[in-house]
Amino acid sequence: MKTKIVVNDLMQKGYTYTLTEPEGKNFHPEFKPELSPKQMLELGVFGGKYMTDCRGEFPKSWYKNAKLCHEFHDPKLNFFGVNASKPLSYWRKKGWIYPEDPRGWFQWYCRYYRGRRCEDDERQIRRWKQMVRHIAQVKKNCAPKELVCRQKQRQALLHWAYDSRKI
Repeated sequence: MKTKIVVNDLMQKGYTYTLTEPEGKNFHPEFKPELSPKQMLELGVFGGKYMTDCRGEFPKSWYKNAKLCHEFHDPKLNFFGVNASKPLSYWRKKGWIYPEDPRGWFQWYCRYYRGRRCEDDERQIRRWKQMVRHIAQVKKNCAPKELVCRQKQRQALLHWAYDSRKI
C-alpha cells in the first residue's frame, strides 16, 4: 500500500512524496546501512540540531530517546562528543544538496528508510559507499574498539549510518 507524505516544516512547505516500499526494507542491494535513523538519533548525531522541526513527517518513536537541541548545534550531544559536521552552506556550495532533500544526506536516508524511492537514490548510495575510506583509516590507526581514537572520523561514520563503535 502506497502512502502519501506531505511535508510542512521550516525548510519545505507542501512538498509531497510517496512511500512505495515497507519501512526499513527493500534497499538497493549495495546499500547496507548498519544503523537506522532512530538509532542514529538516539546515539547522537549532527549535534542534535538535525530535523528537530520534522516530527510530523517521521515516526514519533524515532524521537522518543533522540538527543536533540532545537536551538543550536551542540557537539556534546554527539556520541563521541566532537563536531564532525560541516555547515549546510558548505554542502550547498559543493552542489551536494538534492532540491527535494534540502537538509542533505540524513534527510534523504530518513525518507529512503521510510520507503521513498527517488532519482537521487543512486547518487546518495554512491556517496554512502565512499565513506568506507574512513573505516579503513580507523582500522589502520586504531586498536579494535578503541573509541577514543579518531573520534571525529568515528562520529562522521555514525552520521552516515556506519556503526563505528564496532570498528
